[in-house]
Amino acid sequence: MTRVCITGGNGFLGSAVVARLLEDPQISHVLSLDIREPAPARRLDGVSYALADVCSPGVGRLLAEHRIETVVHLAAIVNPGKDTTREQEFAVDVTGSRNVLAACIDAGVKHVVISSSGAAYGYHPDNPAWLRENDALRGNDEFAYSHHKRLVEEELARFRQEHPELKQTIFRIGTILGERVRNQITALFDAPRLLRVAGSESPFVFAWDTDVADAMVRAVVTGRSGIFNVAGDGALTVREIAGLLGRRTLTVPAPVLGAALWLGHRLKLTVHGPEQLRFLRYRPVLDNTALKEDFGFTPTYTSREAFLAFRAARDAAEQSGPAPTARARTAIN
Repeated sequence: MTRVCITGGNGFLGSAVVARLLEDPQISHVLSLDIREPAPARRLDGVSYALADVCSPGVGRLLAEHRIETVVHLAAIVNPGKDTTREQEFAVDVTGSRNVLAACIDAGVKHVVISSSGAAYGYHPDNPAWLRENDALRGNDEFAYSHHKRLVEEELARFRQEHPELKQTIFRIGTILGERVRNQITALFDAPRLLRVAGSESPFVFAWDTDVADAMVRAVVTGRSGIFNVAGDGALTVREIAGLLGRRTLTVPAPVLGAALWLGHRLKLTVHGPEQLRFLRYRPVLDNTALKEDFGFTPTYTSREAFLAFRAARDAAEQSGPAPTARARTAIN
């Protein structure tokens, strides 16, 4: 029987993990930490809810008070608001993670499950065609989320050396899709013509949200430690995605797109600058062999099936009304 705490527990992914943990007979106690109260309709009987910022010293007190054995750390800023600063993102993503890890040590937590990202590998032209867990982490400094995930993993490596008593399970997750997911990446698929950089296939790997939640619950229940890429089998290029949507692509030469992004950012027409060109051209493509063979978990959805399910849910939502937006402090990559 395991006592579990989830940071970011009221977020999009966090609430799914909380619900699945609650259903497992091997879990005796579930504590959900978040900076906001859950909506009344989303509160679950049997879950202890507490307000706490991951940067606050109160995290350690709560872990000790609830006698937590495993922490699932999901709190991060993935979709920052217009007024969110880089400093605020760093405080939550990096300083918050350091604080949670230190709190785990102080409270005697035995196991931590971390939502990292394929973005930790970075967006580089010389990335391997399929990235494995032993490939270098080169999260780009110019992308806050990518940079911060790299820094957190460097901190995790230090903790593995200094505190081997705290087991770690790190999931480097691909682009998460789900029935209710709407974010900066899915917005790319809403355009009448999908943007494609000339000479770049820009493949995406997708993970269905319930698959990600199930993998995390498996890590909690089995105590299996290690580092694992999380994505469905296969990948989809921008052209293939456009075909599944019944649309065409708009192919733009890289120098032209870079210049347009520079001008748009300078005129404050877009928050994205020319660095966004790397994001569009050199997406990290995750090999999930270790997840299946070493961790023992095969995602239910392939990348293609996840996208088709997302498309079907989006089409249904458009017929019935606007879909809710995924909250900022969750784990969508």
